[in-house]
Amino acid sequence: MDPRTLLARAATRWPGRTAALCAGAAHTYQEVARLADELGRAFERASARPGGRVAALLPNCHVYLAAYFAALERDLVLVPMNLRLAAREIAAVLAHSGAAAVVATPDRIESVAAPGARGRGVLSTGAGWAIAPTPHPGDQRAPEGAAQIYYTSGTTGRAKGVVLTRANIGAHVVMTLDDLAFTERDVWLHAAPMFHLADAWAVWTATAAGATHVMLPRWDPAAALATMMASGVTLTNLVPSMIPGLLAAAVPGGARPPLRLLLSGGAPMAAAMVRRVEAILACPYAQTYGLTETSPFLTFSLPGEEHRELPPATRAWLLTRTGRPARGVTLRVVTPPGSAEFTDVPADDRTVGEVVVRAATVTPGYWRDPEETARAFLGGWFHTGDLGVLDAHGFLQLVDRVKDAIVTGGETVYSIEVEGVLLEHPGVREVAVFGVPDHEWGEAVRAAIVLEAGAAAGAVEVMAFCRERIAAYKCPRAIDLHAALPRTGSGKIDKRALREPFWVGYDRRIN
Repeated sequence: MDPRTLLARAATRWPGRTAALCAGAAHTYQEVARLADELGRAFERASARPGGRVAALLPNCHVYLAAYFAALERDLVLVPMNLRLAAREIAAVLAHSGAAAVVATPDRIESVAAPGARGRGVLSTGAGWAIAPTPHPGDQRAPEGAAQIYYTSGTTGRAKGVVLTRANIGAHVVMTLDDLAFTERDVWLHAAPMFHLADAWAVWTATAAGATHVMLPRWDPAAALATMMASGVTLTNLVPSMIPGLLAAAVPGGARPPLRLLLSGGAPMAAAMVRRVEAILACPYAQTYGLTETSPFLTFSLPGEEHRELPPATRAWLLTRTGRPARGVTLRVVTPPGSAEFTDVPADDRTVGEVVVRAATVTPGYWRDPEETARAFLGGWFHTGDLGVLDAHGFLQLVDRVKDAIVTGGETVYSIEVEGVLLEHPGVREVAVFGVPDHEWGEAVRAAIVLEAGAAAGAVEVMAFCRERIAAYKCPRAIDLHAALPRTGSGKIDKRALREPFWVGYDRRIN
């Protein structure tokens, strides 16, 4: 499936159908197609040529939807930029990508435009958008078929530019149309940022199905719930930290949006929270797993017929597991991690190895970074950097990131396991577990938690709760209480920001 044709096909087949609901206005597929053409012509006036890069610095909106297709239809490579980046970081992304032009909201365009374009009336503008040349356009053409470059959040090091191709996108559209049963009756809520693949994949899948896109410019639980109810939202993908607020907003009035499936991924999800989703929102829940490098989805814990007769607690536990490989994904769990020569671990639900994959959705590599590309594809498989186990049915369960595993006194502790136990405590809303230096044990387990509003629990009580449920060496030696945890651009908890202050002055990390 060629994603370049998706919007034009939708505009021809369903010209008057609502493509996007944004800021109280409805935009038909024909109107979005016209906007994509206008944006594309503006990119060309800014000297963007096939194989060249153009950047986007926009909130979730119908303009972003059109911008993705404007670049695709002219064989340009879109560089979606994190709205949380500082000016210096934005400049670094523009310089590394070599973007020739940038589309941004009018209030931000001059901060990212080339100095010669500022204040001279040469910017192409429209309702809610402006396009200008950038300070450092690059001459290097992107690889044939490249569609986007996503800059990773850099939680385990410097950000890298992940190249995704039209073939990657097309394969992911086919997979998600099938696995998630998208139809023209669906209404997708863009709740996670559209600059991140946690949400951006739905730009193409929902358009391919002729579904409606609903834009939420920033996350606000009450606004999200009201939008779901008013717009008839049937599907969305949230990171787990968004879900408690949504449930809290729904409880007072007993609101039940018409969701047919709620997806979530990027962090552990407690079984108790799944039970709350099913009870309060009255909709099925599925865990997702994937990476920017894989377009993104690799697995789904989609509820099946076999789940219906299970006790609620058992069903909820199964749905928090990472799940089965998605259509077209070949997945292995191997040892040793990060090696070109590896062997498969037993499918015994106990033996831990690194998840490696092959699929048409996997990136060809990193932009201008051959060393990282070679390291990612050791042995001819893409190395995810995630640790997991397989059960006898081939279902995957993640246990940690390779770089988040904690070695204390010679024992390996997987942070996801400890986080799962802490999330069982009714007073704990969010948690991050990480390793800090310890002169006796090498590393010590530490946790940062956010308590539920009004919770009376403290660090001592939560630590005691943990010791009752898992081995003492796995339990945090210290727990820090936070009002909020730091986030990456996609909304995931930023463990690196929590961990790094403890390692200042150390020449190396244990792992």
